[in-house]
Amino acid sequence: MVMDFPRFPHRGLLLDSSRHFLPLEIIKDNLDLMSQNKMNVFHWHITDDPSFPYESRKFPSLSQLGSFSQYSHVYSPSDVQNIIQYARMRGIRVIPEFDTPGHTQSWGPGFPGLLTRCYKKDGTEDDFFGPINPVPARNFKFLKEFFAETFEVFPDAYVHLGGDEVDFSCWASNPEIISFMKSQGWAQDFARLEQFYMQRLINVTQDVTKGGMRYLVWQEVIDNNVVLPTDTVIHVWKDGNKFHDELARVTKFDYRTVLSSPWYLNYINYGVDWDRYYVAEPLAFNGTESQKRLVIGGEACMWGEYIDAVSVTSTTWPRASAVAERLWSNANINDPRLAAPRLEEHRCRLLRRGFSVNPINGVSYCDVEW
Repeated sequence: MVMDFPRFPHRGLLLDSSRHFLPLEIIKDNLDLMSQNKMNVFHWHITDDPSFPYESRKFPSLSQLGSFSQYSHVYSPSDVQNIIQYARMRGIRVIPEFDTPGHTQSWGPGFPGLLTRCYKKDGTEDDFFGPINPVPARNFKFLKEFFAETFEVFPDAYVHLGGDEVDFSCWASNPEIISFMKSQGWAQDFARLEQFYMQRLINVTQDVTKGGMRYLVWQEVIDNNVVLPTDTVIHVWKDGNKFHDELARVTKFDYRTVLSSPWYLNYINYGVDWDRYYVAEPLAFNGTESQKRLVIGGEACMWGEYIDAVSVTSTTWPRASAVAERLWSNANINDPRLAAPRLEEHRCRLLRRGFSVNPINGVSYCDVEW
């Protein structure tokens, strides 16, 4: 009898459909591959600065004006349900990410006034816009209604709220925001302003979902001292392979944690690179046993700046398989020399199943290449 069970409950893959649109069949191929590698969470980074391909029923202008093309580069409500159902049949949760207040340039055309107007040094209006403006009440009314719809569309209780890489320079140039901060006694503490934004976003989404919505957030949110619901999951992404200090620090706040720092698959190297993903041990940090129990798993991330539908599957797999095994198998199964022939065999297996996936160990061949 074979005894087989996962070490971590959260074993995910992030795909970015904003920087390059990913057609449904490509997403489905990756869901099939996730299932065949025992991954169970599809983190759908569906919008970002470049485009807004998600079609909202309540706010259709967001995708009409924010997508690359509203006819061929948009996920309709039926498309989204198609992906959710396809994933469900393979034991995969779909967690959408709608990152705010930064990474929102594509939101602006569809909801004028949402983004912060930037100002030049001479006090005149610039042509540029920054993150979501956290001052107007109407912006939080919009966010409340948008996330209420999101909560109805996606069956998983968890939504990724983002919260990373907020550029404070535009906020610092805007007289409305400066006046608001002075009235609050915050001076130039823009991390405090981001804290205000995230806290209010959580409050309005908790209100509209009657406490039902759960959150993942990037680690900057906890860095900025936002008070989060106790079941929030902190997503650690900074410092690459030097992630241990980040895990030790974040888990001290007593939130559950997901790790991605060492598993950014979009960083491409010539030659073998899966072995460094394979040996990245999530629990090898200085912390108590209770801290380590808070690490519920990890995600491999495939960001889309230089990856599109042509290359996303072949570039992701079978490199992501090394992450999948690290999140499934026992910590002492960690020798790349022993894993290499198994991974080679697995790559041939995926080719036989019809998936175009890249060689992973250099010179080799499969009995059935195509």
